[in-house]
Amino acid sequence: MQVTISARHTEITPRLEEVVNEKIGRLDRYLDSLDRAEVHFSEERNPRIVDKEICEVTLEGHGHHVRCKVAAPDAFVAVDRAVEKLEKQLRKLKTKLERRQHGGTKRDAEGLRETAANNGREPEIVKVKQFAVAPMTPDDAALQIDLLGHDFYVFTNSESGNPAVLYRRGDGDYGLIEQTD
Repeated sequence: MQVTISARHTEITPRLEEVVNEKIGRLDRYLDSLDRAEVHFSEERNPRIVDKEICEVTLEGHGHHVRCKVAAPDAFVAVDRAVEKLEKQLRKLKTKLERRQHGGTKRDAEGLRETAANNGREPEIVKVKQFAVAPMTPDDAALQIDLLGHDFYVFTNSESGNPAVLYRRGDGDYGLIEQTD
């Protein structure tokens, strides 16, 4: 697995780089398909925050994206917490992939989120993201929703070739919105 390390407002020591390469590099034992890992460190500048060191890790490979963000008093503890969190997510992914190969398609209602009230103001666009849309099946998109912890996922439906959005419904099931020609 190729591990890329970056930082903002903090320094990456050679020892930290070695630990990251060792611990994050070992995560490919859960899934052989993981190709790339991006690790980003940052530091909170507020003196009241105890867990100042932030570690964000994104694992990618064969259409799967696994991501986590943790905070800790120092970067080494942050790496340990991130690895622990990613191990849980990768075990979950591996179980779902194995269940799918054996014909199981039942999904849990895990991860349901309540929507917050709008606080009496008009909603506005506060963040813009750009990403590559990969062709995949709706089942693969459902797996990505669970792995990322999002309520929706934009993708190109490989069965029809059309842009589509898969979203998590309030009852725990999924809905599919697909563009027609």
